[in-house]
Amino acid sequence: MTTAAVPATRAWRIDPVHAVAAVLIAASVAWRALITRRGYLTIDDFPILSQADASGLTPGHLLSLYNNHLMPGGRLIVWIAERMTGYEYWPYAALMMIGQLAVGITFYRLLRLMLPAGWALLVPLTLFLFNPLTLEVTAWWAVGVNLLPMQLAMILAIGAQVRYVRTGENRHLVALGAAVLFGMFFFEKALFAIPMVFLVTLFLYAPGGPLRAVFTTIRRWWKSWAVLTAVALVYLAAYLGMSTSGSTLRRPSSAAEVGAFFAQFFGESLAPALFGGPWTWLGAGDGTPVVAPQPAAVWVSWALTAILVVGTVWWRRWVAVRAWSLLVVFTALAGGLIAATRLGSALSGVAGLVPRYLGDVLPLAALCVGVAVCGLRAVDDTPEPPDRKSGQLWFVALVVLIASSVYSGVGFDAEWRHKIGRDYLSTAEADLAAAEAGTVFMDQPVPEAVVPSMSYPWNMQSKFFGPLEKPPIFVTEARRLSIFDEAGHVRPAWVDGVSAKPGPVAGCGYRATGGKPVTIELDGPVQDYWQVVRISYLSDRDTSASIQVGRHVPRTFDIHRGLNAMFLLMLVEGDEAELKVDDPAANLCTDEIDIGALVPQPVG
Repeated sequence: MTTAAVPATRAWRIDPVHAVAAVLIAASVAWRALITRRGYLTIDDFPILSQADASGLTPGHLLSLYNNHLMPGGRLIVWIAERMTGYEYWPYAALMMIGQLAVGITFYRLLRLMLPAGWALLVPLTLFLFNPLTLEVTAWWAVGVNLLPMQLAMILAIGAQVRYVRTGENRHLVALGAAVLFGMFFFEKALFAIPMVFLVTLFLYAPGGPLRAVFTTIRRWWKSWAVLTAVALVYLAAYLGMSTSGSTLRRPSSAAEVGAFFAQFFGESLAPALFGGPWTWLGAGDGTPVVAPQPAAVWVSWALTAILVVGTVWWRRWVAVRAWSLLVVFTALAGGLIAATRLGSALSGVAGLVPRYLGDVLPLAALCVGVAVCGLRAVDDTPEPPDRKSGQLWFVALVVLIASSVYSGVGFDAEWRHKIGRDYLSTAEADLAAAEAGTVFMDQPVPEAVVPSMSYPWNMQSKFFGPLEKPPIFVTEARRLSIFDEAGHVRPAWVDGVSAKPGPVAGCGYRATGGKPVTIELDGPVQDYWQVVRISYLSDRDTSASIQVGRHVPRTFDIHRGLNAMFLLMLVEGDEAELKVDDPAANLCTDEIDIGALVPQPVG
């Protein structure tokens, strides 16, 4: 071999750390894909898709808030995907996997930028890639479409700031502002990248004690804060200008509630997550489960956390102290935002166990662990000899961490694969395909477990089934009416509620004739609201009639000769109805009037 060939051969040599990192990133995406594909769209996904189906690609739709979230990027993606594939799940699952791949690669690049080269940096990479508390981010579309871009934006923003700290080049300020803007295009909470960047700079790169470090951070890198402040002010002005509807944000009811939340947030969620926990989960309806570590597991995770903190402080000294302080301060800030806006409800007792609430904490947690374990790369980029001798030690750590995470993933998968919304939708589609021509429905809410009533009107069947290629037909009156039962099966409809008292005419009940109204007594009062009236009648000719229940406007409907029935959606109130046949020569008998809610017709 010639001497000239030696450098070329070395240039093509693959860095083994790079190779293992690539395998880890690919394996984490494959692992997540196996879990994600077993689930389906759920809860908030259905209203978001229904809104896309009902709207054009307009600024009004893209900039409309969903549950106080401004997410034009997500709405744009959903609008395109829904137009192409309707309720198919695979486009959203594929997009989440692509997003996870981008986040994984970008996070590894950040570790290479901030940490010394060596096998040890694979530990924080693995901690982030395989973290079970981020499985929700790559399984539930409504969560992933917000948090994956936010995570990517935060990682890119930190990287841009670190490069600016090292070089002072203004082009990195452009990248810093662009990263935050990208995140906010998908999720307003990406504004949280701003305090994260400031805290990373303060704790990891500013010299001196606390006061000096704060002063130095503000003075030395003032251009960063000017760029981020301008971005934040412009965005907040636009966001607050769009928040014209009533806020759904809540407030904590007591200090004890806040304390319980933070105990869960730090003790039962974050601490186990640092070691591949929580290991056990608690089902949460049709959504993703919440963490539910056993008490012994919580104590073990805290003991391991203490060992990790003490060991890294002894090993890395002040670098580790700064890293752990950064994690505590930012986690408290992130948790404080959740406590201030999401407590004060019936679900507050488990708020600290919701995985997505740590979506912005976990990337920084993995980075802080990396700094505490590996140290911090020199600001002047002084080359350091890579750690090649401790590969076996870190390999054992990676195997243990992956095994723990995969074990937790098995429990998550067991909860995620059961989807009430998917089963309801697939059953309804199958029954609609088999239904006879002319099958019609009155609009009703879907089951609460499929889309909660707080999402009204997007929990209504007319909205829910809108993205189907052949959605059901909804009417306000029908001679023959069908209804979807709780499982999604198409059944004949019936009315459950107040009924007419027996009529005075033997063999007829109440007789309407001569163009005069007949008063029909009900066996109880009906609530003043929209309800369904079912009237079964016998007529000697075709004509029309009107029925009035209480003081509301009468409802006119067609009468057909013979024995028939009619379902009418109308406003009602009171304890009696008035029926009138328009043709004076017609004779109509009825002894069966029911007013109330639609239900499936009883069997038999």
